[in-house]
Amino acid sequence: MRLLLVEDDDHVAAALSAVLARHGFDVVHARNGEEALHAVLPAAHPGKAPFGVVLLDLGLPDQDGYQVCGKLRKLTSTPVIMVTARSDVRSRIHGLNLGADDYVVKPYDTGELLARIHAVSRRTVTGDEAPAAADDALRLGPVTIELPTRRVGVDGVEVPLTRKEFDLLALLAQRPGVVFRREQIISEVWRTNWEGTGRTLEVHVASLRSKLRMPALIETVRGVGYRLVVPVG
Repeated sequence: MRLLLVEDDDHVAAALSAVLARHGFDVVHARNGEEALHAVLPAAHPGKAPFGVVLLDLGLPDQDGYQVCGKLRKLTSTPVIMVTARSDVRSRIHGLNLGADDYVVKPYDTGELLARIHAVSRRTVTGDEAPAAADDALRLGPVTIELPTRRVGVDGVEVPLTRKEFDLLALLAQRPGVVFRREQIISEVWRTNWEGTGRTLEVHVASLRSKLRMPALIETVRGVGYRLVVPVG
């Protein structure tokens, strides 16, 4: 897999690139936001496969990492993992709202990083890979979830979601009112049983509640998991 590493510290980048290379990754290093935005353009690497993952450090010298993430999302659908020293939930939700697929908090364990890279890079069905069907949609009160096109709307207004946000919402919405265990959600959405994904699940739930502006849509069942509550009226 080709991986774009966006990191301004050459020593950190060299060490991490060596580790990633030993695990089979073809790493391209960008030292700042401008280089990263250029690297994802098809013309930058003619004849080569697109990147499987972008590993984006937020502490860049030329642009704010959040801004770079937003620009990357407009240029490519490649999964983006943010690397940040900010561990508060609000910062993580902000990153997800801008289109990041996951985050890793510094200092991180290499095994954790590799697990997250593999988790976000697993193939998911997109709208380009499945024909759209007008009736193949879930309607839950004001929320409409179009499975073939992977579009979500609230009161007719489309709400952009990341891959994992959509997968999470679609999973819960297919059985409204049913409690999904945390480990079941992680297994089906992230396709892993790695325990460290639990915190990522919490952040994705918080992000969905924020984006849809419906805090009560996804109910936390303490000690068990989550369920989708169909809005009344």
